Amino acid sequence: MKKVILSLALSLLAGTSVSYAQISKEQVRERKEVKKASKKELNEKASKAARKEAKKLKKDGWTNAPGALPIDKQLDKSYMMQMEYDEDLFPKYMMGEAMSIGQNYDAAKMQAVELAKQNLAGQIQTEVTALIENTVANKQLEAEEAESIVQSIIAGKNLISQSIGRTITVVEVYRTLQNRNKEVLVRIAYNSSMAKAAAKRAAKKELEKKGEDLQKKLDELLGW
Repeated sequence: MKKVILSLALSLLAGTSVSYAQISKEQVRERKEVKKASKKELNEKASKAARKEAKKLKKDGWTNAPGALPIDKQLDKSYMMQMEYDEDLFPKYMMGEAMSIGQNYDAAKMQAVELAKQNLAGQIQTEVTALIENTVANKQLEAEEAESIVQSIIAGKNLISQSIGRTITVVEVYRTLQNRNKEVLVRIAYNSSMAKAAAKRAAKKELEKKGEDLQKKLDELLGW
């Protein structure tokens, strides 16, 4: 009996080893493909619009951060992401942009990213408010209910900003000012479906404070 159990255990271990080996080979293959595609993209010429904007930024003293892609390639990536759409033909990403000045690069960048998130939160707020107003126009939601939700969205702007998860820094450039301070410009991208989820969480918290049970109805109407 012990021999049978030992034999089964060894078989399972052998199977697991083969599985891990297969996963490892698959990951290596995928990484090689990504690396190849990235190298090809890097060698390709940036779009005319990206080159034009990059030229203007360079003229104004902006340069790419050490180790980052050239400005025109960063802008090219930003444009491509803005042209991506989901299966419902809505923009796949939302973009937030901001500038900040600090005595050192890291401090200026950190503040710029936070400001860009606030910019994103404002866009999310505007988009969700428009959706709610549209439901009122279609008589899917009572005006008083809509007003309550809109006010919750407005009051929850900071909560939306805090609920924003991992963003993608698409553009990151800086310039050194006359007083040696660093000015950093960032453009961040955020998945639109995740943006709606952030708005939903913020609205829910605010509606709970009022003791109103509108979240379920909001889910049904907006498809969240």
